[in-house]
Amino acid sequence: MTLLSIQSGSQPRSARRVAHAPAAHMSRVMQLCQERHLRLTALRQQVLELLWQSARPMGAYELINGLGIKSSRAVAPPTVYRTLDFLVTQGFAAKIESRNAYVPCAHPERCHEPIFLICGDCEEWVELDDLRFEQQLAEQAAHAGFRATGRVVEVLGTCVDCSA
Repeated sequence: MTLLSIQSGSQPRSARRVAHAPAAHMSRVMQLCQERHLRLTALRQQVLELLWQSARPMGAYELINGLGIKSSRAVAPPTVYRTLDFLVTQGFAAKIESRNAYVPCAHPERCHEPIFLICGDCEEWVELDDLRFEQQLAEQAAHAGFRATGRVVEVLGTCVDCSA
């Protein structure tokens, strides 16, 4: 499976789907780390690569198992959680709260809180990229006198392939 991003617009759905190659993504992440003066450790890179290679969102313990297969050394859960915190904070990965699992972000160069469509059958996910939605949500919160400190938007349903 490849990560998909849908950008808002008037294009047909098939034209709005943009697949991202893991190698190109990692290259972009490395560039962003240099620009931000961050250290992309081998472990951070391995975790991100595992997320890119997975066909579905991965939990921390699945990542630990995957890391164990890739290398002979064991990685403790706190180390993986710290790594995931770094990746999420930098916008390189996102947590799907309803699954307590992680996915790579389609747009690591943007600071945004992803909006996900998640298939309940095959667990494929689509990251939506719609700044209008983010702006409207912020405006509605402000209008209600609400100061938002975080946002989780996950739409659960059935993907095209599973509903066929």
